[in-house]
Amino acid sequence: MPAMLILGIESSCDETGIALYDTDAGGRLLSHALHSQILMHREYGGVVPELASRDHIRRTVPLLRKVLADSGRSLGELDAIAYTRGPGLAGALLVGAAFAEGLAASLGL
Repeated sequence: MPAMLILGIESSCDETGIALYDTDAGGRLLSHALHSQILMHREYGGVVPELASRDHIRRTVPLLRKVLADSGRSLGELDAIAYTRGPGLAGALLVGAAFAEGLAASLGL
């Protein structure tokens, strides 16, 4: 199987994660970035789903830019995009799915 460059997106609850994985040479993680919402939710005593979803929207693009910059790769080099489908908070999962599917469509993946 030819090597693939895969972007992974995690948004199932209160952390937004982006990673870039290369399947070449047995596979290796090229870069990853994570934003935790723990401090934001602490004052409510638990995760507030609507706040979590809105924060994923704010964090996804900056994290993607960081991962690409840190790895020295570009969107045009991606072969596939993966995202967390579940389980998780419905709104938070929808943010990741919509972002991944929109990005994939724009890149013809």
